[in-house]
Amino acid sequence: MDKIVIIGNGISGVTAARHIRKNSDQPILIISAETEHFFSRTALMYIYMGHMRFKDTKPYEDWFWEKNNIDLLFDFVQNIDVENKMLQMKSGAPVLYDKLILATGSKPNMFGWPGQELNGVQGLYSYQDLEKLEENTKITKEAVVVGGGLIGVELAEMLISRGINVTFLVREAQFWGNVLPEQEANLISDHLREHHVDLRLNEELDEIIDDGNGQVKQVKTKSGEYIDCQIVGLTVGVSPNIDFIRDSGVEVDRGVLVNEYLETNVQDIYAVGDCVQFKQAPAGRKAIEQVWYTGRIMGETVAQTILGKRTAYHPGPWFNSAKFFDIEYQTYGWVRPQFAANESDFFWKHPNGKMCIHVVWDNSTDEFIGINTFGIRLRHELFDQWLKNKASIQLVMSELKTANFDPEFYHHYEEDIVAKFNAHTGMSVAIKPKKWWQKLMTN
Repeated sequence: MDKIVIIGNGISGVTAARHIRKNSDQPILIISAETEHFFSRTALMYIYMGHMRFKDTKPYEDWFWEKNNIDLLFDFVQNIDVENKMLQMKSGAPVLYDKLILATGSKPNMFGWPGQELNGVQGLYSYQDLEKLEENTKITKEAVVVGGGLIGVELAEMLISRGINVTFLVREAQFWGNVLPEQEANLISDHLREHHVDLRLNEELDEIIDDGNGQVKQVKTKSGEYIDCQIVGLTVGVSPNIDFIRDSGVEVDRGVLVNEYLETNVQDIYAVGDCVQFKQAPAGRKAIEQVWYTGRIMGETVAQTILGKRTAYHPGPWFNSAKFFDIEYQTYGWVRPQFAANESDFFWKHPNGKMCIHVVWDNSTDEFIGINTFGIRLRHELFDQWLKNKASIQLVMSELKTANFDPEFYHHYEEDIVAKFNAHTGMSVAIKPKKWWQKLMTN
């Protein structure tokens, strides 16, 4: 009976283990050097802010693994011997495998800034990063966060919750400028400033300055400004965690290279999650996608292949969600920072500046392409079906009431949105009464 070894106990590796175990008695070993048990990485900020305890972030009780006959090893893999199907471990005792799943996740990007090795400089990705943050912020009064993305916003919110002043350096002219159109970027920039974030656009880190004892004292920006701080959060994205894989014979580029079946170039070795780079990206997707739900789908997919039902990875239409302090964000399909010649768009923003909707469609066919929402929650299943079925923008706008996931006691704005959409486009969309959404999906 084949022994299946999984390196990494994040959502991808654990999902693969669970789905293999549901249909097989094959021995399964999960190896991790981060934590002994699987936890929800997205909850790190809530532990720091006191909203959750670490044990509350573990989706499964500690006894779950033994009960389901899944072995765990808290150790670090130093290299992979593909010829002998063996892993060299930091502890010294090698681990043999028959089939190997690489689920090694990501690591924070470091771009060689002078002083990035100083005490007080860190990223925010792992449980160890959380422990380091607790230690680094015991006496911190000022912090500098570098990088204009979601992890940077999370870190800023965490620090502000402890009364720490935050300066946020973003090298682009607008916040998250490689993802959001200008309207949404401006909305979030205003919101960050309302929450006392000193947001500096068009500004880059140049150097991190030592206090003489190996501790952060200041940062120097590209414009020549010196900013006092005791902690520097480097949140300029993440990259696949593959350093120990590079000399193993497993083919890598920016990530571990896989085909549509999540197979590497080495027989019986697979890769899933943040460490993956597709040789040919799935239709409408990117070669590297480091989000929670794609990792979960990859784990489910590779389990089927290992169980003898070779299955290709099909993530479906793109979607994502996040929070910017107290504003929820959702995106379905593609609403890119710059629109193509064949794309038309409509943007609606509530006067309070906390809610907006931005829709995009093909101006030659009226096919719905994508939607961004801030402060308004939408039903994922509906937009997934509309994107798969190439629904028209008229259908999507007419069914906005049904698509709205907010509770009934929330105020709804679909009438105003559609009226302004009609005025903007010259269309005559009639908004339909709210339907039970599952019934709508079957029609």
